[in-house]
Amino acid sequence: MSDRTDGGIPPYDDLPRDEAGAPVGWGVFGAGDTVGRMNLQSPEAVAAAAQSVVRGAVFPLNAPQDLFDPPLYGRGAIRHTRLPSPGGTGFDDVYDNYYPQASSQWDALSHVAYRPDVFYQGVSADDVAREGRNGIEAWAQRGIAGRGVLLDVARALEAAGRPVDPGSSTALTVDDLELARRQAGVEFRPGDVVLLRTGFVGWYRRQHERARQAMARGRLTAAGIEHTEAMARYVWDSGAAAFVSDAPALEVWPPDPRPEAAPFGFLHNVLIGQFGLAIGELWELDALAEDCAADGRHEFLLCSAPLHVTGGVGSPANALAIK
Repeated sequence: MSDRTDGGIPPYDDLPRDEAGAPVGWGVFGAGDTVGRMNLQSPEAVAAAAQSVVRGAVFPLNAPQDLFDPPLYGRGAIRHTRLPSPGGTGFDDVYDNYYPQASSQWDALSHVAYRPDVFYQGVSADDVAREGRNGIEAWAQRGIAGRGVLLDVARALEAAGRPVDPGSSTALTVDDLELARRQAGVEFRPGDVVLLRTGFVGWYRRQHERARQAMARGRLTAAGIEHTEAMARYVWDSGAAAFVSDAPALEVWPPDPRPEAAPFGFLHNVLIGQFGLAIGELWELDALAEDCAADGRHEFLLCSAPLHVTGGVGSPANALAIK
């Protein structure tokens, strides 16, 4: 491979291709890697990210666990029971029917395969099911910390006279993301967590029960990044460790199942299964976006502590932006 990105990884166009024409990201971080692009959050990148903290303003990026009611994608609703100690001396509590990806969440590298029975680094479904390979604990053990950058696509497109309907299958293009990046005044750095705001979480709060029921029953549509190779190239060459959205799937929903759309018709397959990219979804970004618009600074320290569950397939975001 020839020229390399600033993060020490080959550019997209230098990646080998498989028989389906998809870029192969396996092996970039070593044959036994289970961390993926989180490797780009080097100590130097974290130390540089800490310089983004100038006011001490803290923004939790976690929606309530029960906000999405009924839960999307057929997930169940959490059950929370408070357990009183005798004599009113205290309480414990217990959660069951708990889906850690039902609200603001991370997708682990075991969440979606590149193709059936082939996950990141060639791990099989049996490896995931029996051994917990590519589990969330790989990120929990190191922690997630780095520079976050907000691309407020909803605000940028509204200012350009092209407002986004977050609840529609609007495909956000590379040009749309670049418009938001330029308006934010940021350049990507290796190890960044790139946050894309479409306005979905705020939009969802305004929906009546019938609309929420329809979304939960499979009639979900949502704005997100387009299903194209150009978008895959943009994500890889950004040097980002993670891409996060307030939308339910990061990418435009529903995916494109047509054979002619492969391998980019469902970008999760490539972004997770080939790139080892951390994907966050349904994050609470509106308050952070308001602050970024007010002070003109769209970069911050982003910290997250995923659940330390061996073989976990996902985790609540547990994320803070600190400016």
